[in-house]
Amino acid sequence: MSTPFDVAQHLKHWREKRGLTQEALARKADISYNTIIKLETGGIKDPRVSTIAKLAQALEITIDELLYGE
Repeated sequence: MSTPFDVAQHLKHWREKRGLTQEALARKADISYNTIIKLETGGIKDPRVSTIAKLAQALEITIDELLYGE
């Protein structure tokens, strides 16, 4: 079960639900591929608000959905 602000788990869930690879999401969100990997593996614990906003927009979800899950 995911927990609030479990960005790693939620990001991977939404990315896969949208049928995107890590590389495709990176391009769509205008974020480095390395950042996507670090976010999904927990290497970045506290991503910038601007990064979260770009990812939510690229995934066509709300920021709340990215932070808290469905």
